[in-house]
Parts: sequence; structure tokens; C-alpha cells
Amino acid sequence: MKDYQLIVIGGGAAGMTVAAGAANLGAKVALVEKNKHLGGDCLHVGCVPSKALIAASKEANAMMRAARVLGTEFNGQEHYQMSKARVDKARAIIQEHDGTERFEKIGVDVYIGEASFQSPHELKVGNELLIGKKFVISTGSKPTVPPIDGLDQVPYLTNETVFEEETLPESLIVIGAGTVGLELAQSFVRLGSQVTVLEAQDDFLPKEDEDVATYLRSQLEMAMRLKIGVKVNRVDEVDGRIRVTTEVNGETVEYEADKLLMATGRVPRIDALRLDRANVQVTKGYIDVSSSYRTSQSHIFAIGDTIKTLPFTHAAGEEGKAVVANALFGLWNKVDYSKLPWITFTDPEVFHVGMTEKEAREHYGNDIETYEAKLSEVDRFIAERQEAGFVKVITKKNGKIIGAHAVGESAGDWMQIVVYAMQRGDKIGKLSRMIYPYPSRSEAVKKVTDLYWRKRLFESPLTELARRYFKLVQ
Repeated sequence: MKDYQLIVIGGGAAGMTVAAGAANLGAKVALVEKNKHLGGDCLHVGCVPSKALIAASKEANAMMRAARVLGTEFNGQEHYQMSKARVDKARAIIQEHDGTERFEKIGVDVYIGEASFQSPHELKVGNELLIGKKFVISTGSKPTVPPIDGLDQVPYLTNETVFEEETLPESLIVIGAGTVGLELAQSFVRLGSQVTVLEAQDDFLPKEDEDVATYLRSQLEMAMRLKIGVKVNRVDEVDGRIRVTTEVNGETVEYEADKLLMATGRVPRIDALRLDRANVQVTKGYIDVSSSYRTSQSHIFAIGDTIKTLPFTHAAGEEGKAVVANALFGLWNKVDYSKLPWITFTDPEVFHVGMTEKEAREHYGNDIETYEAKLSEVDRFIAERQEAGFVKVITKKNGKIIGAHAVGESAGDWMQIVVYAMQRGDKIGKLSRMIYPYPSRSEAVKKVTDLYWRKRLFESPLTELARRYFKLVQ
């Protein structure tokens, strides 16, 4: 039996942030992780391998197009094996950075094993019993699979298994058109698979600005079969292939492919914790928390995918920063989600921060203005022949930025300056007065924010006086 001032359950991005922060402040900390290695889903089956695969597939797509022009052959299977090797290498390098030795050096006791509460202050890990004054639960999430007839009788992939697939499938059906489904679908298309994406909801990417979602859908539909508003009724294995039976407007439609990927969402990974023994309240599979991440037991905190906030690694990391002081010093820190951005790493890439135009109009009525600029008007994108996309910034009438959205090459990088401006409370005019190096992709931000400056200039009483003056002196 060992006593700790803080026990962190879950060694992903959020858990590692909390454990390192608390240990560096001098607390006696234990970090518990059920898997063999730290790093969590993001490192092993999520963000890192998917971004490595996206990069490799983008290169494959360029090589494929070049092969067509040159009249040579492109070996998709061979490139897929190279892509897998890149995924494995990326995970291995980052795993080394996030290894247990790093945490042990700063005084964190790392336990590998499944954790379960025995009481509000007792946690069992394997044969060890740990006593904690405070706890932080950050056990992440797992794929959720809907109850489709026949699905339990056929082989299927999820984000937890797809990166271990040894050969490139000639054809692939993806059920789910969320971020995970679209990123992986496009990657396999570019590696050479024929891909069909089936989505039950009528709305495509409902959390994104409508203009952005519509534009991205049109781009993706040029490379893959993308079916929205499709009800999946049954899945069967027929002669070694997967058959998906769907219903669209009352009509039965069947799709077949070599492989099936389920990308229908995620749920908190908390079942094994036995939260009932700790008297921690759970609603619809998520841990109930206050704005400062306290559960129904004030000494137990929960962050990341275990609670119903934004399901992103960087959101979990920010929650981890906030909860260190809350757990150790009784503070009430929280994350401002209204200024927390996210990216969908398709090509073109989608960037999102703050309100969509629809949300802004519902909240503020006509007290908003929108500014849009096409990437085809920005010299850098023209020079690189990457003109697909646009930028939209939404402000209140006084210029305060309440939302910003973009779709385009590397949008998540060059739109970050807008996040900084929003967090500082700067108005859009301040972004217009910044100096942007020419020619850079960030000039897309300049292009859209200059629209605000021009609007204010031409509507200014001083502008009208200047026009009258110059007319008189001619």
C-alpha cells in the first residue's frame, strides 16, 4: 500500500501533462497507464499515426499523378509498405520522448496495469493498492460501434486496428464521415484504394461552418464516393468481401468492398474504473464534472475524452494544465472553449475557431459582419497552384472577432494568428494592420482582414470630406 498526494489515471496527453506538472511542483505523484507504453490513443492509434499516413498518402498521390504523365507504373502496395514504416517510425520516436524514464526522473511513480477504484480514496492496479488524497481521471476514449445487424459476424477495422493492416485494400467502405473517417478515407484513396464513405446524418460535418462543409464535400466527392443521409441496415461477408446493405429514401442500395472501416464516433474508456465504488456520478457514459473539472467527489477530477467537452488532444492538454492547480491548491481554473481551435486534416485542410456564421446569427442576430476571401486571390497559393479554399472571419459590428474558419492547404498553420488575436481580445482591424511577409500563405489572413479596413475607410466621414476636398482642388 502506497500513499500519494495525487494519482493520475491514464497516461495520454492530458495525464502526462498533469503528472509532470504536479511532480515539478513537488507533489508525490503516481501515474497509472493500462497499456505497456505511455502516450495514449493520440500517439498509438490516433493523431500521430494518422498524420504520418496522411503525409505519406499525399506523397503517393503526387507520385501517382507523375507516373500518369510520364507513362510509368506506380506500385501502390510498395508505397503502402513504405507508408506503414513511416507510421511506425513516427510512433517510435515520439514514444521515446514520452517514455516512463522521463517521468521517473522527475519523481513520478509509473504503474502499468488496469486501474479500478476500491473506494473513493483507494485504487487497485494489478496487485498494488494505491491510496490517493486527490485523483485525476484521464483515461481517454475508445471507438464506438453501432448495433448494425451482422456486424458482429464480419471482420472490420477501427482506428485502433487500421494502422496495423498489412496490405493496401483495393476497395474500402468507411462507415462514418466525421474527422477520423474522412482523414483515413482520403489517405487510402491517395494510396490507391477505391473508397466509399457512408454517413447516416443528413448534415455533413454539422459542427463546421456551412460554407466550409459544403466546399470540402465538393472537393472530396471528386476523389471518392461520399454518401450522406444513408441508413446502414446490415453488413455481411460474401465470398471474402464485405457487403453493406443501406436504405436511401426508402430504396435499398448495396455496396461491396474488400475491407470495412468503422468510424462512427468514440465513447469514454471508463468502464473498468468501477466509478460506482468511488461514488463518482456518470451520465450517458460521460463523467459529470463542474466547470473546474471536479466530479461528484470533490477530490476526484476528470478531464479529456472522459468528459463531454471538446474531444481533442490539445483540449485535453489545456484541461490538464488547468486541473493541476485545481487539484493541488484548490483553485477553480477552467478552459475557455470559445477560443479553442480545431483542425480536420483533410486536403484541403479545415480550420475552425469560435462560432460559425449560423451560430453567430442565432446568438447576435444582425449585430455581426462576415468577411471572406478566396485563396485564388492570394499570390502564394496561386504560385503553388493550391488555390482551392477560402477564409471567413465573423465579427460583431464593433470588429470583435467571434469566429474564424478556413479551408485550404495547411490552413491550421497560417490561421493560428487569428486564435492569438481572439485570445487577446483584439479586433479584426489589428490583424489588418499587421505586416505579413510576401509571399506567404498568411497573406490570406491579411486579404480577409483588409476587407474590414476598406469597409471602415470608405464608410468614414473623413473619406467623404477627402473626396470633396480633392474634387475642389482639381
